[in-house]
Amino acid sequence: MGPVWNNAAMGTQRLDDGSDDVSDFADADRGWIASLDPAVVTAEDGRVVWDNDAYGFLDGECPDTAHPSLWRQGQLVARQGLYEVAPGFYQVRGLDLSNMTLVEGESGVVVIDPLISKETAAAALGLYRAHRGDRPVTGVIYTHAHVDHFGGVHGVVDGEVPVLAPQGFMESAVSENVYVGIAMSRRALYMYGAALDKGPAGQIGCGLGMTTSTGSIGLIPPTVDITHTGQEVTLDGLRIRFQLTPGTECPAEMNFLFPDHRVLCMAENATRNLHNLVTLRGAVVRDARVWANYLDEAITLFADQCDVAFASHHWPTWGRPQIVEYLSLQRDLYAYLHDQTLRLINQGHTGIEAAEMMVMPPALERAWHTHGYYGSVSHNVKAIYQRYLGWFDGNPAHLWQHPPRQSAVRYVECMGGIDQVIAKAESYRDRGDLRFAAELLDRAVFAEPDNARAKELLAGVYDRLGYGSENGTWRNFYLTGSHELRNGIIESPPVTGSVELLRALTVEQLFDAIAVRINGQRAWDEALTVDWSFTDLGTVHRTTLRNGVLIHRVHHDGPTADLTLTLTSAQMVEVVTGRGFGGIGHEGDLDVLGRLLAVLDVPDRNFPIVTP
Repeated sequence: MGPVWNNAAMGTQRLDDGSDDVSDFADADRGWIASLDPAVVTAEDGRVVWDNDAYGFLDGECPDTAHPSLWRQGQLVARQGLYEVAPGFYQVRGLDLSNMTLVEGESGVVVIDPLISKETAAAALGLYRAHRGDRPVTGVIYTHAHVDHFGGVHGVVDGEVPVLAPQGFMESAVSENVYVGIAMSRRALYMYGAALDKGPAGQIGCGLGMTTSTGSIGLIPPTVDITHTGQEVTLDGLRIRFQLTPGTECPAEMNFLFPDHRVLCMAENATRNLHNLVTLRGAVVRDARVWANYLDEAITLFADQCDVAFASHHWPTWGRPQIVEYLSLQRDLYAYLHDQTLRLINQGHTGIEAAEMMVMPPALERAWHTHGYYGSVSHNVKAIYQRYLGWFDGNPAHLWQHPPRQSAVRYVECMGGIDQVIAKAESYRDRGDLRFAAELLDRAVFAEPDNARAKELLAGVYDRLGYGSENGTWRNFYLTGSHELRNGIIESPPVTGSVELLRALTVEQLFDAIAVRINGQRAWDEALTVDWSFTDLGTVHRTTLRNGVLIHRVHHDGPTADLTLTLTSAQMVEVVTGRGFGGIGHEGDLDVLGRLLAVLDVPDRNFPIVTP
């Protein structure tokens, strides 16, 4: 049997309305100057960190292993090269998940969002310079605190230049990339389908872009904070007016206008898809109401002052009427999801029920850029429910359920054994109810992880669910789950540049990152105090471990610590990552440091997801 289209859950009900509309293709190609050929970027050791040429198969007709709408989105997003957005404004697209934008100033070029990896950012800048001259980078702007908008900064900056970012950038970057970075990275492997073969039956993008690069990640902390809407900064002769949008696509994000050029940057607040209110990799739930309000404010602030609007992903919008319509539909998209979800909640419906009941207005269905290629109506409605009411749906039976493995064993027992469960699942699969077939087979796999038949059947169901998904991240989750059921756990690639990211943190953030790695049970009986005297900061921080909790504060006086370390903040990173202790002074019992490091957990980068 072929794939089953699950359009309603993905955020679209029809594909025939506007299916002959090719205006997106014209806009995606507008201003093209040149492409990188070949579109392959390698690291210093020869490892391929980006290969956009692997998506050449998207030039063909849509197969029955892909949703036609997602295939169309892939064809658009896979376009690659240097594009002119407006006089003096250029974008490099298709060399990473995100776009790099370059704005020519009086003496050089300002880079907006330098991609994920140093290598792809350097390749993008090289493509620009090959066609626009060897202009120096005179400033960097991070639109927000997700890694695809700052991680490649060392690929474009050699010396000191102004780095602009929204207020709260560093706190947001740490919470998303350090505190639970291991778990997010593991789930991101599913979300972006990084281990899948690129092809009609494999990874065809993620809706927002094609995939993530795998090069070296770095971070230069901002030197200029944007603290309020209306703030103006002149950077290399370019006047820029900002709108802060906290709590939208990122806890720290901003839109901004170049008023003298009538060009508007919408960051990642308005892209060519329904975005995530909570990402499948995991994140703090975003506020759909605030998101809609900031989009409306952007229309009020900027619509009369711009002729082109670009974003950190996808392609621009040209013309004031088109910009207003585009931003208005994006605003209505998030407002409708928010308001209708709350209406259903107040009628007593749970998040799962509300997601099934949600029907989008015809005007939003007709617009391609509101389709659920990256976020989905289904999981965004559940995110809104989670934001307001949390994980519990109010049913006492759901208050204290068994964990998945223990629950699965009991379900299989009640249904008469594993063979009966598998037979029932096959029956539902054959009737086209892939969702319930997956639920039954998931119970079977968790009850008997070594049952090859159950794993293969579940993998086949996941294949069909993936092929029928308009949402790129749902497809990748299903197909990656299928891959792991058949081949075992895919090991996460090493995180290149993670130490560089840690070096950019404040010492307070570093202590927070250590605290969340304390194994409470191993540390219950430990009681120790360490003073960290930072010569470069002129401060002393005291960490106290007791009752399995690491507390840190700036130290002024009090009892003598068990150990005092004299070091720089850079040396602290070397200590806590086990990279070395050279050049660090100490007084007291040095074994105390070993006891502290001994109770730090080593996170499991390859924890199971589709098996117990």
